[in-house]
Amino acid sequence: MASSPTILDSDFKYIDKKGNLLRTRTELTVAQMLSFLEEEYQYNHKLTLKNGNEITIDFKTKKGLIEVIDNEEDIEKYKQIKEDFPQDKIMAIGHPKYTAQIKELQDLVYYDKTPQTGSIFLEDGSFSFDYAHILPLVEKCSILHGHTSSVMVELVGQMKNNLLLDFGIAKKIIKEVVSVFDHKFFINRKYLKKEDDSHYLIQFEGPKGMFKLQVPKNTTYLLEGEATVENLSTEIIQLLAPKMPSNIEAIGVYIYEGYNKGSHIISNISR
Repeated sequence: MASSPTILDSDFKYIDKKGNLLRTRTELTVAQMLSFLEEEYQYNHKLTLKNGNEITIDFKTKKGLIEVIDNEEDIEKYKQIKEDFPQDKIMAIGHPKYTAQIKELQDLVYYDKTPQTGSIFLEDGSFSFDYAHILPLVEKCSILHGHTSSVMVELVGQMKNNLLLDFGIAKKIIKEVVSVFDHKFFINRKYLKKEDDSHYLIQFEGPKGMFKLQVPKNTTYLLEGEATVENLSTEIIQLLAPKMPSNIEAIGVYIYEGYNKGSHIISNISR
């Protein structure tokens, strides 16, 4: 059985309201807390030690310094700052694995990495759809043709009570979205020449010549971009994202187009 991949902090981008690219979720939490308290801060503030070396501390506020302890180097940096700047207030926030090595317990805030970041994946026979499309920019695929495709969805986010999302709930959401794609004709919106109440007129010059198609609106799906399997994956993500609970942070969609080929797109959810 295939296992779901481990998701690390490095797989995500954390950006605060100032546009700073933060390294970890803990740093983002600190930045959000300071913003909530309307406490002005500088991120990656530079300090010069007594030996002339320059170091960077995670947060500088009017009231003191904050360092997120993520590794052994952060421990040494924290100790050096305490030694060189005894008059300054400094708080360390970190996992007990590292902060337990620091004696100045009054300056420490411990955290445990719960809830954990996890992922689940769902693949089901009901996540399949039949469709037609045209790719005018690809000679072999520039004529009307169709596929039967199956979908696998991966959800990534913060687990609650050791659960990311109930499989039954996730399956229902995915099935509803995939059903929208079933027995549809997909085409880039830019090839739309005109429309009436019930039909689109699609027209383009391709490698095989001029195409002019009148197609029913209720069986046609206009896309922003070419009707590639990659773009279909992206479209499914866009439809799934608003339906997901707040703890889901990223969605991955695999679409298999025929045997042993397909597309995988993964995207963070912006709320």
